[in-house]
Amino acid sequence: MWQKEQIICELQKRGKRITEQRKILLDVILEGNWESCKEIYYEASKRDSSIGLATVYRTMATLEEMGVLSRCYNYSFPPAEKGEGTCRQQSYV
Repeated sequence: MWQKEQIICELQKRGKRITEQRKILLDVILEGNWESCKEIYYEASKRDSSIGLATVYRTMATLEEMGVLSRCYNYSFPPAEKGEGTCRQQSYV
């Protein structure tokens, strides 16, 4: 698993700025097991209300590009009464 310092170093190598917002997002991402960018956004915005949802999506895309995160899709069956299959898509984990 990646450590915060490793991620920051790799971001710097790629010419990315290391802002306070990005540091907060890294803390939030590394602290939890998230199912979506919105969950990350809600937690990060508690710590810094100036963090926007677009910042979260851009950061997640950058981390995915770097190989820090991978996009994951989960599929599940509905309750037995219905009998029809449904699909649930998750953004980032």
